[in-house]
Amino acid sequence: MQLPALRDCALSFPQTTWVKQWGECLVYKVAGKVFMIVSLDGQTIDGISLKCTPEEFDEITEIDGITQAPYCAKRLWFRVGDLSALSDSELKRRIRRSYDLVVEKLPKKVQAPLKQALLEQSK
Repeated sequence: MQLPALRDCALSFPQTTWVKQWGECLVYKVAGKVFMIVSLDGQTIDGISLKCTPEEFDEITEIDGITQAPYCAKRLWFRVGDLSALSDSELKRRIRRSYDLVVEKLPKKVQAPLKQALLEQSK
């Protein structure tokens, strides 16, 4: 997946913002909480880190090109170092899953409008 498509996917979710942080990383957030980190080498994607559950971690890291995300909570974040390890549709699904996991941890009053917006988007 190319950088513009990745950016469009992430920004399609309600209240998503991004900042350039930690050198050459694009950090995508919902309500101020990180759900995706895109490491860059110039304009080329060097890796993508996403949130997961401990149960999902074992399955996803068995795939060649996917490892524990450095500097992130152990077994809760993985890094896709080789973008060919996942199809574009699977990568989009994993990005959405990461977003959803972060939303689930937000206060209920913050979650409600996000979930409503996602519901309306899917119609």
